Amino acid sequence: MTILDLTPAPRQSGRLRNALDPVSRATELLFGLIMVLTFTASLNAAEAGQVEVRVMLIAALGCNLAWGLIDAAMYLISTRGEQALSTRTLAEVRTASTAESGRAVVAGAIPPVILPAMSEIDLERIRKHLAAMPELAAAPRLGSADYLAAISVFLLVFVGTLPVVLPFVFFADPQVALPLSHAVAIALLFLTGWTLGRHWGQPWRVGLSMVVLGLVLVAVALALGG
Repeated sequence: MTILDLTPAPRQSGRLRNALDPVSRATELLFGLIMVLTFTASLNAAEAGQVEVRVMLIAALGCNLAWGLIDAAMYLISTRGEQALSTRTLAEVRTASTAESGRAVVAGAIPPVILPAMSEIDLERIRKHLAAMPELAAAPRLGSADYLAAISVFLLVFVGTLPVVLPFVFFADPQVALPLSHAVAIALLFLTGWTLGRHWGQPWRVGLSMVVLGLVLVAVALALGG
């Protein structure tokens, strides 16, 4: 979380990068993959006919389409919430009765991991800068870059899970398509975890853990009737 995000140029230029941040998007991809797997894993390859495969394919695609739209909408909602929080923080700093209370507002808006590195002089410098900012003509609103970022989130989630159902498009035999689909899903689970693990310094461990976690969650979902 940043302190304030009120200057249009820096905020807009970073939106797309933040939306595609692998750390923040890994859980969405994991959820999408689990949803697809609950559909494909429930299919009996030995008994499934063309009708069953078609129904499963439509359901899986529709579910991921819906999840991509929901994720994009939630991204816009969270972005708007961040803007509102930044505006409120600026107002609280500007209307603080004392310099000390203003510094407290600034300190409360700084991520806890960074705050210990900030001295009173740093907090006071930030407070003075914010207090000297001109009045905002209007509350910040979602801009074109925010909507572009939301579209990117939708595409990342939907396209990222699409390969799991493609084997059913290219192979008519469910006994061929189903194992390929599961292999692709496992590979994507690993790649998602591996990408996330790079930021933790343990890509292989996190990648394998993501595979195990994904399969366990799919088994739980199927056992509960998902």
